[in-house]
Amino acid sequence: MQVEARHFDGYQKPNSVSTLAGNVVITQGTLRATGDQAKVFLDASTQISHVLITGAPAHIQQLDDSGNLMQGHAASIDYDSVHGIAVLAGDAVVSQQGRGTARGDKLTYNTQTSQMTGDSAGDGMVHMIFLPKPAGPVRPPAPAAAGSAAPAAAASVPTGRGRG
Repeated sequence: MQVEARHFDGYQKPNSVSTLAGNVVITQGTLRATGDQAKVFLDASTQISHVLITGAPAHIQQLDDSGNLMQGHAASIDYDSVHGIAVLAGDAVVSQQGRGTARGDKLTYNTQTSQMTGDSAGDGMVHMIFLPKPAGPVRPPAPAAAGSAAPAAAASVPTGRGRG
């Protein structure tokens, strides 16, 4: 995980928390998260266990295994780097390219499986838009074999003449 910010306050010590502030950018593989502030939590072995990003709003994006872009924003994003789970809270929105959009007070997104769950308090509803799957490519009819008769359907196409 690569972390950048204008200000850093912390150290790499077991079970510690470091604070980043100002134009925070966090990247890990195709995952990119940005915000105004981030708290980086280290576990007992000084590995990053999770990062809490806040902003106006905080943003997250990632390409899934199929190359589709997921984008999300919320007041805060708590990213569990061990399990690949992002919890977006506070006016949360997650859009999945080619799939749709979800809105709610709290959306939980699994960055490994693209599974999402949602909760809402405001109007009591999670709002979702599901996009239809794009139609597959249309295959042209197979060419007729040499010397074979034309298909019967071709002979019955009206020409527009003789009506009147």
